[in-house]
Amino acid sequence: MSYYTEETLKMARELAAACHEAFGMIQTGTGGNVSARIPGEELMLVKASGGSLGSATEQSFLVCDFEGNLVEGTGKPTREAFLHGYIYKVRPDVNAVVHVHSPYAVAWSSTKEALPCCTYHSVLKMGNELPTLDVHAAMVREQDLPMVKEMLDKYPTLEGFLLANHGAVAMGKKPMAAEYCAELIEETAQIAVLKKQLGTLAPLEF
Repeated sequence: MSYYTEETLKMARELAAACHEAFGMIQTGTGGNVSARIPGEELMLVKASGGSLGSATEQSFLVCDFEGNLVEGTGKPTREAFLHGYIYKVRPDVNAVVHVHSPYAVAWSSTKEALPCCTYHSVLKMGNELPTLDVHAAMVREQDLPMVKEMLDKYPTLEGFLLANHGAVAMGKKPMAAEYCAELIEETAQIAVLKKQLGTLAPLEF
């Protein structure tokens, strides 16, 4: 049985479009990874390791289980597949994950502080500050899951978070929704960095 059906190939094209958008806006080089839940299965489409988001096609995605193990396809899953799968396990409302190494998100995450919603747009779209997880590694590992679980339990509708010195993780119902969330996180981080330099940084409430 192949999981590369007409439905999953359509999802792969949507993921490739999200990759291209991210590459054009906030991610350069070969970093970053994206995925989407396969409906009705404990499986996901995950971008293969290596290669730029800008060159992604529907053939760039592998079928993996929620532990990050390869089920179908040729290539090696991204090393962040384990994190993507865990998010799908505990957040049934999330169908797509976009992780990017966007520069201002990485810069802000180096403070190890939560990213405040410092613009009215971010307050309206995200609602609360975005936590930063300090996992002391270039990937989320099994021993880091209690930290991830605590965060997701505390913020059950969280749309994104930061990984210290690593970048942003955005979640959504569809690949492009997750990608737009990643763009908003990067925009908010950029403004937070600038406001901090000006001494005007403070969370907004209205």
